[in-house]
Amino acid sequence: MGAYAMTGMQMMAQRPCIPACRQMLGSTSALSAFGRAICTRTGFASSSKAKSAGPLVSSNCKRVVRAMSQRGAQGLPIDLTGKRAFIAGVADDNGYGWAIAKALAAAGAEILVGTWVPALNIFETSLRRGKFDESRKLPDGSLMEIAKVYPLDAVYDTPEDVPEDVKANKRYAGASNWTVKEVAETIKNDFGSIDILVHSLANGPEVTKPLMETSRRGYLAAISASSYSYVSLLQHFLPIMNPGGASISLTYIASERTIPGYGGGMSSAKAALESDTRVLAYEAGRKGKIRVNTISAGPLGSRAAKAIGFIEKMIDYSYVNAPLQKELLADEVGNTAAFLTSPLASAITGSTIYVDNGLNTMGLALDSPTLST
Repeated sequence: MGAYAMTGMQMMAQRPCIPACRQMLGSTSALSAFGRAICTRTGFASSSKAKSAGPLVSSNCKRVVRAMSQRGAQGLPIDLTGKRAFIAGVADDNGYGWAIAKALAAAGAEILVGTWVPALNIFETSLRRGKFDESRKLPDGSLMEIAKVYPLDAVYDTPEDVPEDVKANKRYAGASNWTVKEVAETIKNDFGSIDILVHSLANGPEVTKPLMETSRRGYLAAISASSYSYVSLLQHFLPIMNPGGASISLTYIASERTIPGYGGGMSSAKAALESDTRVLAYEAGRKGKIRVNTISAGPLGSRAAKAIGFIEKMIDYSYVNAPLQKELLADEVGNTAAFLTSPLASAITGSTIYVDNGLNTMGLALDSPTLST
């Protein structure tokens, strides 16, 4: 993304600012004011080392050009210093949720995570014993710090929604305040507010079944855990999100393309999630000045993805057929999330951003046997 931003600046810097620009702005003083405004609003700083744009450029235009060139050389840093992020759906150190947490932490954000209640003890124990220390390393060599881990089951909005058999389940024993409403209230009491909300949740109990063999219960469970949970999170967290904040979720190309084997209503859930993203962007934008986007990520061999049963074949297919023939890294999704939640993406909302090495653009499988005959 920095390369795209820098390219735009270079185009502006290379375009001659001839005396006609003085006519457009009306006077030399107006041009000077324009130059000061540009420098002030963008944070560009002029430099005596910047190269002159040529003999036809007025001194005031030179000042603006030099400022843009200097800033372009430095790049556009993603700075989330002073921001607080809650990532719902982190239960280990090898999924997209973890990668997003690391990227946000590397950019300076304070990290809170929500972990599925049955997995909470294992996750916290592994974290405490240093089992994640290697994967916690940030680019500067420090370790990602998690300010607090919250128990969360986003299938339930309030305590009243929890069935008695779940309350009595030993896997939930000892945990409290883990419904969506309770977690939002607890975070408000602990920290006051957040700036970033990440939905990294999905579950389809019948994901290995073809859609035509999926039960109503299995289908609705997939929708509940994988898409409505995002609606619920925004519903309860929006009141404690600071204006100008951002929220993202994770989707998959099965929302718009047929992926045989990705069943149980999960393709429907991802389609709903993307549709909801557009509507939520409007509602959260108008109500709380919050941006809402979703990342359509390519296949990753995480523990959660292995429930599909053929994730390795999906990864191999992507490698062979995507425009960029390389392994997709979780960090690449994390970096995109950091960009989307930063001020650099201040005008992006309601969008589905593909991070899949370009596989979504392909309409023909290069490794199809029909192509070799």
